[in-house]
Amino acid sequence: MKKNIKIILISLSLLFLWTGCKEKKIELGKDISFDKEENIHYGNNTEQVMDLYIPQIKTTKEKDVFIMIHGGGWRSGNKSQLTFFTLSLMQKFPDHIFVNMNYRLVSETNYGLPNQMNDIKEVSAFLEKKLRYNPKFILLGNSAGGHLSMLYAYKFDTDKRIKAVVNIVGPADLSDPGFKNYQEYSFVEKRLVDPRVQKTGTSLIDFASPVKWIRESSPPTLSYYGNSDRVIPSTQEKILDSTLNKNHILHESYQFNGGHLDWDKHPNAQFLIDKIETFLKKADKK
Repeated sequence: MKKNIKIILISLSLLFLWTGCKEKKIELGKDISFDKEENIHYGNNTEQVMDLYIPQIKTTKEKDVFIMIHGGGWRSGNKSQLTFFTLSLMQKFPDHIFVNMNYRLVSETNYGLPNQMNDIKEVSAFLEKKLRYNPKFILLGNSAGGHLSMLYAYKFDTDKRIKAVVNIVGPADLSDPGFKNYQEYSFVEKRLVDPRVQKTGTSLIDFASPVKWIRESSPPTLSYYGNSDRVIPSTQEKILDSTLNKNHILHESYQFNGGHLDWDKHPNAQFLIDKIETFLKKADKK
């Protein structure tokens, strides 16, 4: 009973911060505090905005950066979906910088790729300029955000700034027959990738599939999948793990009880946060 009351109080505290943190400073207890800048424009498009949290811990060490990338099937969703989880992560990693970003969504006039890859790159460049050093990035995304995190890290991170990827229920192989049962698969085929980026010998689906770009130099990857997910088939986790294994990439994969949207519910969220902490320590030693 006492444990449940404690969980409720923590949740209410974080909810208050979520809904009421127009303030420039966020207090998370235990001497943990962050400076917050909300809805920073990192590009010229109205969708290119992000929230930035910088710890007030004074240190000469260059801080790593979490970049949070929301889901929504590439054409919907908002950074607000990850605000609560971001605040929870900040309690575990009080010495890290956090970015919670929006990106350009797919529409009848805009393809997802390469736009959404360019948005991650622009956020990275914006931060490097603001921080005045070249930080290491941890990309964390759920669903479509997990897919974008992996794809950027495996194919588009030409400067090798990605320290690790945290992939939460993200599709890794869009050519997987199991994934073709996805009810929006026709949209994926027609609108996810701009046909102008297609190269000889590479289909648009393969271009957009993170597993097709995994190499021995790819960054460490932690994955989290639901054991009753009706959106992302279990074959996705198996294909991803197999490809990472073949390329000798440091990786871990875990399952939670529930469906596609249950990853951040209690106790799944805390389990993931704890696993992220131990995994990043391993990545540091790599």
